Amino acid sequence: MKIQIDQHTLERAEERGTNEDEIKDVIETGFTISAKYGRIGKAKVYDFKRNRHGKYYEQKKVEVFYVMEESLMVTVTVYVFYGEWEV
Repeated sequence: MKIQIDQHTLERAEERGTNEDEIKDVIETGFTISAKYGRIGKAKVYDFKRNRHGKYYEQKKVEVFYVMEESLMVTVTVYVFYGEWEV
C-alpha cells in the first residue's frame, strides 16, 4: 500500500524530533494504538540515548495517525514522546 505523508505531518515531525523515514517505519512495522475520529494509530519505540532540550532520554516513542483512502494511507499527524518504555 502507498503512504502519503501530509505536509502538516512533516512540519510536526520536524518540530517534534522525527522524520519521514521513521513515520513510514512506524506505519509499516509499529504496533496499533487507539485513535479517534475514524483514524488509525500506530506507534513504535526507538532508542534515543541523547539530549533533547537539555535533558537526556533513553528512548523516544513515535505515534503516527492516518486515514485510509482506498489503497492510500494518508497521514494526519505525528507525536513524539521522550522517556523510557518496556517494549
